[in-house]
Amino acid sequence: MAAKHIFDTPPAGVAADWTMDQNWRAFTPAQHATWRTLFDQQSAALGGYACRDFLRGLDILRAVEPGVPDFAALNRILKPATGGWEIVAVPGWIPNRPFFEHLTNKRFPAANFVRPPDQIGYSEEPDMFHDIFGHVPMLTNPAFSEFLVAYGQAGLRAEAMGAADFLGRLWLYTVEFGLVVEAGELRAFGGGLLSSYAEALRSLTSAEPRRIWLDIERVMRTQYHFDEFQRVYFVVESFEALLRATEETDFAGIYARIADQAAIAPEDAFPGDRAYEGPLQPVRAGPAFMKEAARR
Repeated sequence: MAAKHIFDTPPAGVAADWTMDQNWRAFTPAQHATWRTLFDQQSAALGGYACRDFLRGLDILRAVEPGVPDFAALNRILKPATGGWEIVAVPGWIPNRPFFEHLTNKRFPAANFVRPPDQIGYSEEPDMFHDIFGHVPMLTNPAFSEFLVAYGQAGLRAEAMGAADFLGRLWLYTVEFGLVVEAGELRAFGGGLLSSYAEALRSLTSAEPRRIWLDIERVMRTQYHFDEFQRVYFVVESFEALLRATEETDFAGIYARIADQAAIAPEDAFPGDRAYEGPLQPVRAGPAFMKEAARR
């Protein structure tokens, strides 16, 4: 992955907490057009695959002017709808501690750049569209938004113990690539899936990847892929169950147990796995402009 927006220290114009002025008026007509194309394509394609809270939460993004969202305008709608969450602009990938601190205080960091037009189908690094479209609608679910706060708090403790890499796997396999069962149907809630039609389709319809009911210790031992589709997806019974597991789990005990254990490859089964054996989603006739993405 050719990521360019990774920094060791805050670059010029970025505060000590890694936030920055969005400078919304600096986004070009071409960038606004890229956003509109992405938003129209993804929202049209995900109706049968995304969880209900995500689909309802999209209305918050629709309530602001089409194109790259002005965070100030978006926050005026988002904060009262989510119990205080707001979006803060950051330059890209930021270090663990400020990221965890922002989540703990109901601030969701969003990369302040938009992918170039030649990466509309697949961005080489998480951009603003991934962060806003993929994650912000889920903030409207109270249990999930409280899970993010609990995750931030756990992250600060993990950072102090040198265990943030283990906790990062929980983020990836839930917040980015998580699946949930709703009314007997498998649905996507992870932002990495919801901002990628091709992987959302694969995670919900293909018999190839492994699907396992969430077990936090198992997740923390499982490696993952940055630059290809995941080989395993973890399924939660509900967002309340996800929050409850996070609040009740002894993370420090897990870190101690797995510190010297070998990591589990994404494609490997493991004793004690509870496979999801429920129905998959049918392959629906998606919008014509998504057919090429689904073949990739």
